[in-house]
Amino acid sequence: MEAGLTTDTFTRLLQRLDPDREQAGEKYEQLRRTLIRFFEWRGAPYPEEHADETLNRIGRKLDEGVEIKNLSAYSYEVARLVFLETLKTADSRRVSLDSTTVDAVAANVTEEVEEKEVRLACLERCLKTLPADSAALVLEYYTYNQRGQVERRRALADRYGLRRDALANRVHRLRDKLQHCVSVCLRQKSAI
Repeated sequence: MEAGLTTDTFTRLLQRLDPDREQAGEKYEQLRRTLIRFFEWRGAPYPEEHADETLNRIGRKLDEGVEIKNLSAYSYEVARLVFLETLKTADSRRVSLDSTTVDAVAANVTEEVEEKEVRLACLERCLKTLPADSAALVLEYYTYNQRGQVERRRALADRYGLRRDALANRVHRLRDKLQHCVSVCLRQKSAI
């Protein structure tokens, strides 16, 4: 993992999140929490560090002059790449032990990880079938932890110009589409 952000880069990232410094700070923390959850759900070993690395990379891209239209979707893609890198790093640090028990546990864990990866791959593929704003909406809607969830969803509804029940209905329909798409994808993968 690379070094952290410079003060100028961090300031640029905050300005990209919101012109108001206080709002930018809140949005930064919200995005960081979202990224931490992203890594936790995938079983990454150091979710906070991976979230910080993701934000660092986004900041450096902004420094390079890369135009990021949808910061939420872009963050998700960068986080996905960081996660894939953590898998490669974990593979390179494996220690071989001569034990049938360890081999059996490793095989079981490997099978579970592969199943999760297939599900995640299907989910990612299905998310890409949605319009970018719909995919970002679903991810943001379900990424919040219990603390402050009501307030965050209220703010999300305000941002989309919807009542909270209308937002919940929209997200529910999108989730149904995703569930159907993932089911079809999993059946196709199991038939191979």
